[in-house]
Amino acid sequence: MGFKCGIVGLPNVGKSTLFNALTRTASAQAANYPFCTIEPNSGEVAVPDPRLDRIAAIVKPAEVVPTRINFVDIAGLVRGASQGEGLGNQFLANIREVDAIVHVVRCFRDGEVTHVEGRLDPVADAATVNTELMLADLASLERRVVPLRKRAQTGDKVAKAEVALMDAALDRLNIGEPARLADLPETDRAAFNALGLLTARPVLYVANVDESSAAGNDQAQHVVEMARVEGAGSVTISAGIEAEIAQLSSAEQREFLDSLGLEEPGLDRLIRAGYALLGLITFFTSGPKEVRAWTVESGARAPQAAGTIHTDFEKGFIRAQTIAYEDFVTLGGEQAAKEAGKARDEGKDYVVRDGDVLLFKFNV
Repeated sequence: MGFKCGIVGLPNVGKSTLFNALTRTASAQAANYPFCTIEPNSGEVAVPDPRLDRIAAIVKPAEVVPTRINFVDIAGLVRGASQGEGLGNQFLANIREVDAIVHVVRCFRDGEVTHVEGRLDPVADAATVNTELMLADLASLERRVVPLRKRAQTGDKVAKAEVALMDAALDRLNIGEPARLADLPETDRAAFNALGLLTARPVLYVANVDESSAAGNDQAQHVVEMARVEGAGSVTISAGIEAEIAQLSSAEQREFLDSLGLEEPGLDRLIRAGYALLGLITFFTSGPKEVRAWTVESGARAPQAAGTIHTDFEKGFIRAQTIAYEDFVTLGGEQAAKEAGKARDEGKDYVVRDGDVLLFKFNV
């Protein structure tokens, strides 16, 4: 199951530097001019989860495998992108392929790194990008809704339902708000997301600060407040620092972080925030050969979780032996949890909880 977070923003805000640090690679060209990223770069990133290490310390498996999430570095958008400016059509098409948006905004001053708008104002920068995305959604909806309205007038129930969803999005977009703020019952969300609107995707703002402001600055605080008002997420990091950390060994990383007064790399917070943004949770499997973390959407039932391992597990699902993470580590593993009566057999209707240690029983 692949989940993609697309990294977007104006040119020269630090997107590619951030992507390079995320993927521990220099595969994305981090150059000081607009559109240095022409094709989206994609990389899978391990989701940091100390629970996996604690389970492995008990089980002592041959291999430990974290769950992963995909980040895509998308070239910088500029004013007029919705009309094709700056390769805008291509970039907007790339954004349509992701599940969530990581929106990087520049909160640092650097005379050697040009700013496409010629000033430092992260809230205005975010508004520029968001406006282009909203304009693109408006153009898409206005083009698609006309024939649908005609079908709806003939009594077509499917068309009527889709028009209602489009109208909910148009109501928001026409007052300058993203489609994700549309007032809809939760039961309509899946159909609404199927409209493929850019501004329907969940957003995480990344306030990119300079190295001396790793804990945040006034500009970053403006971004945090903007995100709160929009109902979006936010993380403050220094992409420059993260790029340095990415090149260090684990011991060197710890020493460097201590010197900066930081408890963990900002990228760890970013990755976890992106994971949460997509409404994902983690369950674990454990055995002598492998301890592994797996990703499912929040609300997934046991057979769906089994299907992330292998489709046969879902088809032939019988039950899932379930041990809560806290019980597993507190008691010292599967056998001890069983002896303490903490291993439960759950059926097809069981909703998987974050941290569950599962063993699936199936028959094909």
